[in-house]
Amino acid sequence: MSTITFKPLADRVLVKPAPAEEKTASGIIIPDSAKEKPQRGEVVAVGSGKKDEPMSVKVGDVVLYGKYAGTEITIEGAEYLMMKESDIFGTL
Repeated sequence: MSTITFKPLADRVLVKPAPAEEKTASGIIIPDSAKEKPQRGEVVAVGSGKKDEPMSVKVGDVVLYGKYAGTEITIEGAEYLMMKESDIFGTL
């Protein structure tokens, strides 16, 4: 993955969502209309944190977040999610 020059402000995190599942565990192919929005992704940029709260995630962490967390944005032709650190449940 190329280095991104975008720098989030304060407690915001830029996440590259994992691709949606193509098949179920039993091998059934999932059509595009039935694919669920992924709830995990890789952190690609982090803000500097709030004055009294340093950031607890770093670039490269794989995180789990809420189904409707974040705002979809496109940077340099790639899709990302911008979210507050509080929208992240934890790291894997």
